[in-house]
Amino acid sequence: MGIIGANPDRGWAMSAHIPALQALPQYDITAVATSRAESAQRAAARFAVPHAFTDARQLAEHPDVDLVVVTVKVPAHAELVDAALDAGKHVYCEWPLALTAEEAEILTTSARQAGVHHVVGLQARYSPAISYARTLLADGFVGRVTSANLYAARGKGATEEMPGWAAYTLDQANAAGVLEVVGGHTLDVLEHLLGGITDLSAALSVQRPRYTIAETGATVEVTSPDQVLLHATLATGAVASAHLHDAKVGDNRTRLEIAGTRGDLAIVVAGGPQAAQIQVGEVKLYGIQEPGGAWRELSIPDSYVNVPRTVPALAVRNVAQLYTQLARDIRSGTSEAPDFVAGLRLHRLLDTIRRSAETGTRQPVPR
Repeated sequence: MGIIGANPDRGWAMSAHIPALQALPQYDITAVATSRAESAQRAAARFAVPHAFTDARQLAEHPDVDLVVVTVKVPAHAELVDAALDAGKHVYCEWPLALTAEEAEILTTSARQAGVHHVVGLQARYSPAISYARTLLADGFVGRVTSANLYAARGKGATEEMPGWAAYTLDQANAAGVLEVVGGHTLDVLEHLLGGITDLSAALSVQRPRYTIAETGATVEVTSPDQVLLHATLATGAVASAHLHDAKVGDNRTRLEIAGTRGDLAIVVAGGPQAAQIQVGEVKLYGIQEPGGAWRELSIPDSYVNVPRTVPALAVRNVAQLYTQLARDIRSGTSEAPDFVAGLRLHRLLDTIRRSAETGTRQPVPR
């Protein structure tokens, strides 16, 4: 394993990828890279890794690296993924895969031509509760699905201050706002459970147009939407609605309710601004099968946890479960983990949301 973006002080690599990989016997972290030599050396020392780089291409080409992990800001994804593919290495790229669907399509074509395993970080699929919900739906727990309602709110930006390192997410050109991150992960779960969205109408809004940078007091204008509203039709004919937003003052949470002809399921995660996100927090599952009945929490069978019990549920476990599937794929030649094709499909869905919001019209989703 070689990890690009292994900041030793903060970031998703430090909080999720590295502890996940350290807990799995299938993997050995052999290289890290950051943009500065000092931080690369500190990361190598902190995580007990033999090789440190500032040049991502040198990391990808090193003979001790079989799989390259890209965990940096979205604008740099394409260049770094290309470096891994050019070196003939397997690649795991964090979501969003790219800045645009067009860029994602180029990466997908390059990955196919390289003949390597390529994975995008849609780890919420591997939450034990979500995997179990998929089984229950297939087994008819709710009967025929009639509707789905999705609500996701995180407290990011609720104080109208933003740390400098996070300010780039306020610019929609960087493709790292609530639509791309919260929308990408939650809508991927919705489609993973219920099938594809065929058409939709959407609205996007900026309700907090400026923020103060906490460290400097500078003012930053916001161009990335902080409110996403969606009405959609699924391939099965069921309907779905969603409200996703940032800057919630209290009660950060994500809740996906699925209603059917025989019962209901609710997928729920709560906590702080990060922990309330479906790909990060510990997901719980609730069900109803009696008319007029009350929600009851459903126990998740042990078989849906495929990593050591010592792996923390918050942030780490879903990533570790995705890595476990990737190891199986590499060893057996299968392609079960979400690949760049899945990432491209999701980019096209987000583009359809933008197009609907821009035109004020209902739009078909290209498949």
